[in-house]
Amino acid sequence: MKNIQMVDLHSQYLKIKKEIDEKWEQVLESCAFINGPMVKQFQSDLESYLGVKHVIPCGNGTDALQVALMSLNLQPGDEVITTTFTFIATAEVVALLGLTPVLVDVEADTFNIDTKAIEKAITPKTKAIVPVHLFGQCANMEQILAIAKKYNLYVIEDACQAIGATYTFSDGTTKKAGTIGTIGCTSFFPSKNLGCYGDGGAIFTNDDAIAYQLRGIVNHGMFKRYYHDMVGVNSRLDSLQAAVLDVKLKYLDEYAQNRNKAAAFYNQAFADVQQIITPKVHNNSTHVFHQYTLRVKGVDREKLIALMAEKHVPVMIYYPVPLHLQKAYKSERYQHGDFPVSEQLCKEVVSLPMHTELDEEQLKYITKNFLEAVRLSSL
Repeated sequence: MKNIQMVDLHSQYLKIKKEIDEKWEQVLESCAFINGPMVKQFQSDLESYLGVKHVIPCGNGTDALQVALMSLNLQPGDEVITTTFTFIATAEVVALLGLTPVLVDVEADTFNIDTKAIEKAITPKTKAIVPVHLFGQCANMEQILAIAKKYNLYVIEDACQAIGATYTFSDGTTKKAGTIGTIGCTSFFPSKNLGCYGDGGAIFTNDDAIAYQLRGIVNHGMFKRYYHDMVGVNSRLDSLQAAVLDVKLKYLDEYAQNRNKAAAFYNQAFADVQQIITPKVHNNSTHVFHQYTLRVKGVDREKLIALMAEKHVPVMIYYPVPLHLQKAYKSERYQHGDFPVSEQLCKEVVSLPMHTELDEEQLKYITKNFLEAVRLSSL
């Protein structure tokens, strides 16, 4: 049996090695390393895949979120509502721009932002909502859009973990994650479902005026060479990374299918175990399982992790501390206990290996040892 990894990028690379090597050779021969033809090709292909008018490639997912907010001309002190149960970048960019992150709780079953909590958090200073499509499925976008329309708010989707997921509205129409709100953002970090071999990201929008702003901001606020119309940043996707992504984009749906097969195997193995709560898939969204994150109840989680390590099975905790309890984001507005669901999840969540190359032998080994570790670590 192959060594079990949280993400097996090497095995994935070997399957597409010929295509990757040929694309990299093209870039090296062209020497067009920044904003070259390969970047434009990937941008066009991703626009077609997502069904969105504008894709603006950038340096990474954090930049994507920051540039998205910069394009909306928000002012210091304006409030941006997001979830407390997410990776730090979601709130980090809000704080960096002098805006005020307003945190709310999540749903216990989907891990996504609680729409009821969003409306309760809105004040006259609220300007935007940043829902996070956590672990691979869309938040309840129909309700979020309704709230945004009611209060005239922007919606910036953090789709860094959910590229390729599809959301279905009550009228049957469908949209891809990141193309539903005002602006969508994604990361191409190597471990993502669509990942490059370095850093990379992209921003999506159907709004022509916002797209114009975004393109200027990522290029030093410049629309005409050496004429700078706004304060911008330097955030570009290089051609070598675009080449990798353009190859992988063709396999993205296949990758999601493989991840769903692995998730189904896990779900079946854990279905009748009282101490394990498997992840729920939202009725309106497909799930691309960037992570397979479950909850354990009545279990010593640290002992569980140690037992799995003895069997050479990596497990991770996404996330051990909610944002409102992080030192960098502690505020008098928030106290321990304010967001009980997120705080409880941080004590219970466990993520198992999840990637496109998991085979049945590995899955049987993981589930067998996880069930035994749960039994031995039960309180």
